[in-house]
Amino acid sequence: MSDYLRELFSLHGRRALITGGSSGIGYAMAEAIGRAGAEVVLVARRPAELGQAADRLREHGVTATTISADLASRDDVQRVCRTCDDTIGDIDILVNNAGNNIRKPMAELTTGDYDLTLAVNLTAPYLLGQHFGPKMAARGRGRIINVGSQQSVSAFGDSGAYGAAKAGLAGLTRSQAEAWSPAGVCVNTIIPGFVLTPLTAPAQAVPGRVEALAARHMTGRNGLPADFAGAAVFLAGDASAFVTGQMLFVDGGFFVH
Repeated sequence: MSDYLRELFSLHGRRALITGGSSGIGYAMAEAIGRAGAEVVLVARRPAELGQAADRLREHGVTATTISADLASRDDVQRVCRTCDDTIGDIDILVNNAGNNIRKPMAELTTGDYDLTLAVNLTAPYLLGQHFGPKMAARGRGRIINVGSQQSVSAFGDSGAYGAAKAGLAGLTRSQAEAWSPAGVCVNTIIPGFVLTPLTAPAQAVPGRVEALAARHMTGRNGLPADFAGAAVFLAGDASAFVTGQMLFVDGGFFVH
């Protein structure tokens, strides 16, 4: 890599915390950020899957640690913050990727469904941002990458509470950017298309749905986790120093089709 490209995209000397980092888009972003030079901290619920993901990262030469936590629990979110402060060190890049999606017709959603969905998809990113954002600002540099959804901007298929949360996440991104960008902290949202991951497995199980969604993408296919590697490195590094408060659509043209 030339010195010029290294200056733009190298993440050496930085540490990234990635929620939902054991699989899907989260793992792909963790691998890309790690292979660009950053130390990676993975957060997810299941210890076995976390360990496997960390082992895969280490095979690529990435320094990886894990924290098992359920981000629906505010106590667990606080424990993640304390663990970083006490034993891991400063977080330079925060990727809020963890999510859940309870797919029911709107009228069938319960208050419990709503509370759980908002806790994971919106409250946890807010709390993590409130903890790490000011610390980044005090050091004069940082990146927060929030992973949204097509539902950040439009309705999409029996996911009412999820849609509300992801629309809120786009608004949170703008508020975080307004608060901390003057101190060098850029905050952006990635908007995926339909991506073949464990989270979308229920939709994939509907006969004909995968094919119909693939046809809606201008690229003629559904997304894969690896499609998010480049966007992750770009938004995590110096190349994006003048990009903040934005929604970056990594969706194969899904939204504009």
